[in-house]
Amino acid sequence: MSKTIIISNRLPLQISIENNHLEVTPSVGGLATGLKSFHKDGDSIWMGWPGLTEEEIPEDLKEEVQKKAREENCVAVHLTSDEIDGFYYGFSNRTIWPLFHYFMEYTESDQNFWRVYKEVNQKYADEILKYYEEGDVIWVHDYQLLLVPNMIREQAPEAVIGFFNHIPFPSYEVFRTLPWRDEVLKGMLGADLIGFHTYDYERHFFSAVSRILRHQVDFNEVALPDRIVKVDSFPMGIDYKKFEQAALDHFESTAENQSELQRRLDHHLEATPEAKMILSIDRLDYTKGIAHRIRAFEYFLDRNPEYIEKVRLVMLAVPSRSNVPQYRKLKREVDELVGRINGKFSTVSWTPIWYFYRSMPFENLIDLYTTCEIALLTPIRDGMNLVAKEYIATRTDRTGVLILSEMAGAAHEMNEALIINPNNFEQVSEALKTAFHMPKEEQVERNKMLQKRLRRYSVEKWAQDFMNSLRATRENRDSFKATRITPEISQEIMQQFKNASKKILFIDYDGTLVNFVDKPEDAKPDKELKELIKELNSKEDTDVVLISGRDKNTLGSWWKDVPVELISEHGVWMRQIDGEWELSENVKSEWMDAVRPVIETFVDRTPGTFIEEKNYSLAWHYRKADPQLGEIRANELSNVLKELISNRGLSVLEGNKVLEIKSSDVNKGKACTKKLVGENYDFIFAIGDDWTDEYMFSELPETAHTVKVGIKKTSARYYVEGTPKVRSLLEKFRDNL
Repeated sequence: MSKTIIISNRLPLQISIENNHLEVTPSVGGLATGLKSFHKDGDSIWMGWPGLTEEEIPEDLKEEVQKKAREENCVAVHLTSDEIDGFYYGFSNRTIWPLFHYFMEYTESDQNFWRVYKEVNQKYADEILKYYEEGDVIWVHDYQLLLVPNMIREQAPEAVIGFFNHIPFPSYEVFRTLPWRDEVLKGMLGADLIGFHTYDYERHFFSAVSRILRHQVDFNEVALPDRIVKVDSFPMGIDYKKFEQAALDHFESTAENQSELQRRLDHHLEATPEAKMILSIDRLDYTKGIAHRIRAFEYFLDRNPEYIEKVRLVMLAVPSRSNVPQYRKLKREVDELVGRINGKFSTVSWTPIWYFYRSMPFENLIDLYTTCEIALLTPIRDGMNLVAKEYIATRTDRTGVLILSEMAGAAHEMNEALIINPNNFEQVSEALKTAFHMPKEEQVERNKMLQKRLRRYSVEKWAQDFMNSLRATRENRDSFKATRITPEISQEIMQQFKNASKKILFIDYDGTLVNFVDKPEDAKPDKELKELIKELNSKEDTDVVLISGRDKNTLGSWWKDVPVELISEHGVWMRQIDGEWELSENVKSEWMDAVRPVIETFVDRTPGTFIEEKNYSLAWHYRKADPQLGEIRANELSNVLKELISNRGLSVLEGNKVLEIKSSDVNKGKACTKKLVGENYDFIFAIGDDWTDEYMFSELPETAHTVKVGIKKTSARYYVEGTPKVRSLLEKFRDNL
């Protein structure tokens, strides 16, 4: 039976050693908490680091660690202290974390960090492959493992792989500064489905992929030569029932069962019943805007002294990555700010900020959530922020006001909260006043909507939606009309080729025999390719025709030493072996003078584009242009040209990063069928990569073996993944001559 393999940096449990005895406790991280129910309820195993370095585990306990992990359906990936330093504290949290959160001034580009990051990612991938069986679904999580999807793909090409990024994905302008940007994108694109919390992150990822790797992006899909990668947004939810029930249990507990924290909170409420408590809970991280929040609170008290002794900021800062320099600096800054503000505003009976620097058990979090009337969460940049959702879930009487930064991913789905810009202290101050005086009826109305949405889109629903979309990618692989040429199909085609008495091969050039390049003149055929075509055309019963959109002069000069028939400009010109170029159609070129100035204006407006002028057609190339601008201009130019050339017998061909204007009477399909007239070919083969080749596929007889290069919608019978596979296929033809 197939299973789900979940992979994250850490296991959802913490293994510790006390007196040579192993202790296992659940992890409290957002991912561990979020996926816990999904993991326990499903047929899955979870792989990750158990929290102890290899040096910390005595040799006689290593087997016991794996055993304890397996009891929880987990597999421990063991890492050394050097690996943790370079992989986790190094590249993950001193390079990727700050860069993806727009803290470029904290981003370090250390070659050694990158080396260790790659090695550890490979270690995770190797561990996965030990347990992977055909039919399993693999789900890789977060920024520590960006390279793992492609590392798995290289060893298990047919695997179904999902990747979810739990932090923001930065804009192209920020991401492009990463020295290893290509490798990171390629690593992520090893997945079949890539998930983000919001559409903004998804959009930024598409921008990076199209600009840096130059892959085609269509709606929410990235077209690779051999696969389609789907990208979508899935806002992560919480275990809503768990927090709701915990809050209900909290209110039913007796005074004897109350925690010490709750007693202190109740004492404050009894002493100052008109006062409000403002809750702030975060990891101590520079992305959370904690220092900004404290300063904004100071600004609020400075501008509104009437609230002194009427509000208290209850601030819980959970220790995090304390051996990273920026985190130690932040701790000092927060300590100093809290001390200064408490010294500035405190009275005999009132302290403005209660500051806790520690982790708190779950029941104490519930104490804070249910007691504080206002929650103030002001991250400068946050992938989601589950605390906002947890707070709302615990407000079982539907009172309470959430003030939330617009920079948090959760803000996109929690519009009923008071949404603020965390950098605007005046706006934060006004939001606090609004929250302080908000009528209960309005609080209930807002929270009613929020709770309904959060209850419906829980973490279980989030995981289910992602897994359903991931499994659907397996079905989508077979949804294209064309069939991939497998070894079995290839063998069948070769057998028919071998048995045929007269055969012909129509072969496109750019994108088929050679990859596309920025400068069209750089795509010359290499010596091996020329020799291959020469050998294919060496038998009397086999004809090879190179059919291209290239101009006749370029095509002719490149292949002048090879005895092969050429068709150029999509069928305008034909050249027999050892013959001269001849017009195949009676075409005109007078229209070019009227159309050329129009295209030139688009060249002027679109950097990186140029006109290629052929004998009887004009082509506008935009491969080197900014991808998004290029697509916009291409659509605009296409519409302008279609209106301009209507009733002129011309058409606009939309190729791979090129628009070509030519006579409607000329196309590759007509050229091919003309070649077949009067001949008795019993084996016909045609291969090409773009829309100009579709004419060829549709015009040839149904018995023809038509092949598309790349996974695209096509009328061809088959497809191959890329130019290397094309050459491999042609070599098989040569071997079967």
